[in-house]
Amino acid sequence: MIPLSWYLVVAAALFSIGVYGVLTRRNAIGVLMGVELMLNAVNINLLAFWRYATPVEVTGQIFAIIVITVAAAEAAVGLALIIAAYRVRRTVIVEQMDTLKG
Repeated sequence: MIPLSWYLVVAAALFSIGVYGVLTRRNAIGVLMGVELMLNAVNINLLAFWRYATPVEVTGQIFAIIVITVAAAEAAVGLALIIAAYRVRRTVIVEQMDTLKG
């Protein structure tokens, strides 16, 4: 049986990679990918704690499904916003999208 600490280390590494991606990417799609990595790290933590705390109940799985649903909605809305911004500005570089007027 794999110890809980291994799951937590993997989740922390994945979350750190996501934070690094969000903070260093210039491309808006890369920023969205970093956010998705962070949400996946949260899912790993939820399922790991569920497995080691109360494996009989399904609360951890329900929370993970909710996080997956929110991540899918975030990706769809974020991609739609990026496409709309690209149509107006002809760029997806985050630093060039700093003003509200078109």
